[in-house]
Amino acid sequence: MAAGCGLLARARREGRLLLTCDRRLDGRAVAILHLPMAPLEVQARELARQARVDWCRAPFTRCLVDNAPLRPADAGDMRRVPEPAARLPGPFRSCPACGRVFWPGSHVRRMRARLEALAAASQASPTSVRSTKEQVATTQGAGPGAA
Repeated sequence: MAAGCGLLARARREGRLLLTCDRRLDGRAVAILHLPMAPLEVQARELARQARVDWCRAPFTRCLVDNAPLRPADAGDMRRVPEPAARLPGPFRSCPACGRVFWPGSHVRRMRARLEALAAASQASPTSVRSTKEQVATTQGAGPGAA
C-alpha cells in the first residue's frame, strides 16, 4: 500500500487522473478511475468511454522509456540506427531525454493495427461500468450521481 500512497501523492501533485485496478486505493484527494480486472481490450474500451481516450491520436510521439515528447532524429541519431532500419522511409524520431531512437518498423505496423482495432471496438460496444463523474464523486466520499 506504500507504493499506492506514493502514486496518490504524485497524481495529486501533478493534477493527474490515476488509473488503477486496485480498489483499495482511496482517492478522496485525487481523481481515480478504477478499471475492471479484465482483458486489455475491455480495459481499453472502458478507458475510451470514461476518459474519452482517442487511441489513434498522436501515436508513437512519446518515448516508451520516459514518456518525453519525441523530436525528429538528427544526423547523429541516425548513425545509431541499424542499417536495415535506416533504409525504411521514416519518420525517424529520437528522445531528447534518454537518446533512444525510434523508427516505423514491423512493431509500429502491428501496434498501429492494434490501436485502430481498439478505437473501433471502443466505438462499437458500450460497457456497464459507472461514468467518470460517478466514479470520481464516489472516490471523493459522495454517493453515485453526486456532482
